[in-house]
Amino acid sequence: MRKGWLFFPVFFIFLCSLVFSAPLYTPTWGFSMDLPEGYEYTGGDNKDRFSFETAGGAKFDLVVYAETYASVEALAQDLQRRLNNRGEMVSFEYRQKKAFILELSFSGPAAGGRTIPMDGWALCVELGKDVPGTASRTNTGPGNSPARHPQPESRPLLLAMAYGPAEKKELQAFHFSVLDSIAPEVSDRLVPGPITEFTYPRKTRIQAPLFGLDIDAWMFKEDAEAAQALIDREFQLLRRYANAPNWMEAWSRFYRAIYRDSFDRLADAAFQVERKLNVPPRENRDFADQVLQWVQSHSYERDTLGSDFINLVTAATEGRGDCDNRAMLWAVILNQANISAGLMVSRHYSHAMGLADLPGAGARFEVNGQKLLVAETTAKVSIGLIAEDVSEIEHWLGITFE
Repeated sequence: MRKGWLFFPVFFIFLCSLVFSAPLYTPTWGFSMDLPEGYEYTGGDNKDRFSFETAGGAKFDLVVYAETYASVEALAQDLQRRLNNRGEMVSFEYRQKKAFILELSFSGPAAGGRTIPMDGWALCVELGKDVPGTASRTNTGPGNSPARHPQPESRPLLLAMAYGPAEKKELQAFHFSVLDSIAPEVSDRLVPGPITEFTYPRKTRIQAPLFGLDIDAWMFKEDAEAAQALIDREFQLLRRYANAPNWMEAWSRFYRAIYRDSFDRLADAAFQVERKLNVPPRENRDFADQVLQWVQSHSYERDTLGSDFINLVTAATEGRGDCDNRAMLWAVILNQANISAGLMVSRHYSHAMGLADLPGAGARFEVNGQKLLVAETTAKVSIGLIAEDVSEIEHWLGITFE
């Protein structure tokens, strides 16, 4: 055994389950969203209408229309008219759903009956085909306008507006992050969000070699750039919580956003890794250890001037990165193989490790009632070993994704 590494009895590492904010899901319409920390619910009916606001002035309104508009284009045009919006609107398709993105620039209410310039972005998108109650529901348009053009057979529509005072340019990261967190239907929860797909549409499928394995995997040419752009945007947002009391919740959301964006991008890569490393078929722990050895072989690389997180597509194809992107890559591959996995991160130690629901002895960390086995990704040690100098449990935060 290497000096400085501890092999703890099962369940030696133990942390009471912590409850962090999680994506909001509405069973009525089937969509979900994962708001940044600090958004407080300010109004609505908790069913078809929701409004949120932060102390810094960022606003988010979301409305579902079941039969009000003939099309998503009609909804976008009506929003333009009612707001007297000066920004442009552009159509696109998000996973076989018609959508529009609108740049918002309008005059909004302020204290004392005044109006001030507002800006931000809006998303109009179709919801899923098979949501309950669409044939019998009637909603009103923006500003409580009467329903028109009822279309019982059409999809319900979602309007999401993220905006704030135009002078507060720092809110732009919040606006994009909020809208990108929306998953219009359940099948969209583990794919890139609508803002990322609009900005970096996936057009060109390629086969890319996976680092050190002598195999290729299908992905899109745009995947690495898009994934890194999301990471850089979310890191810009995360930095705002450095001294906030809810920094742990913000960290959890940061990694959830990366996981959602990366999962589908790496679907074939995970499949090919499993085919390569799981022949002959192994028990889950043995397979997880094989994948661990692969990520441990990646070159250690940090970017302390930027987000310090190399996207998982680049990590898989070029074999480089820091501890947290290796732990996440390991977790994505295991989850794709139906092995529940996550990661543990420490601001105190500036370190991260993998976590997985695996049998056998070793150091474990409890997250939401699960006692998960620890996996060190930057040193060539087996699952269940943790360095003595990073073993104080109060300095770790556990995050799972499934």
